[in-house]
Amino acid sequence: MDEARARDVLDATGVLPASAPLLALGENAVFAAGDLVVKVGRDAELLDRARRELDIAVWLAEAEVPAVRAAEPKARLVEGHPVTVWHRLPDAVRPAEPRDLAELLRVVHALPAPPFALPPRDLLGGVERWLRLAGDAISAADAEYLRQRRDGFAEAVAAVTPHLVPGAIHGDALPRNVHVGPSGPVLVDLETFSSDLREHDLVVMALSRDRYGVPAAAYDAFTGAYGWDVREWEGCAVLRGARETASCAWVAQHAASNPAALTEFERRVTSLRDGDSTVRWYPF
Repeated sequence: MDEARARDVLDATGVLPASAPLLALGENAVFAAGDLVVKVGRDAELLDRARRELDIAVWLAEAEVPAVRAAEPKARLVEGHPVTVWHRLPDAVRPAEPRDLAELLRVVHALPAPPFALPPRDLLGGVERWLRLAGDAISAADAEYLRQRRDGFAEAVAAVTPHLVPGAIHGDALPRNVHVGPSGPVLVDLETFSSDLREHDLVVMALSRDRYGVPAAAYDAFTGAYGWDVREWEGCAVLRGARETASCAWVAQHAASNPAALTEFERRVTSLRDGDSTVRWYPF
């Protein structure tokens, strides 16, 4: 789904004008205008996830967890694309920092189970779809390498022994998924909420320190605010490897339409093949 297609779907919803500013374009196209935000999913396969995200938003609101709130209770399917509508947050007062994320994760990780089933964190489940979307833009050899890597890490993840008590997690715990408004930090992008190893939420920042250039001091502030450093856990390397595999494949889905994505994919997959954990990756 490119921006033009997403705008056609947005126009068909009648919620926002098709000219509304585009905030993000990934698995969802995110548009905002006035007091509302509209998320348009890439394809119908994401409908169940969109519905679950709305259930999660209600659950977090009832638990008084600072998080984005839904403006409509149900997801729509518009021209084959799932659409959800959200209240727009006030303008940010500053960029989110790792310590803001850690404070919210502590709250989420202390929650009891919700009254509905959360799926496990299927970190590697999207790999096949992302590779399919990449098509011929990436080499068949690279695609097969990632499939084999996915299978190996899926088995390894299933065998790890957790340090923390498993339960609700955000699933994509990055500062970019925190919005710091006048009332403080708020969680956004709830679609990856899961019930799984809490270490999943912590490995993300450990990987960000090593691959994406997060300063050591910022990472230390994160672990200080949370109260534990996941790198002390023997399963950290396994979850890290699984996330690197997924992150590499995720970029691949954009390679056919975006030369920058292809360049980033090739950087990532080469570093994985070479076993070089020092190669800098860039957010996309």
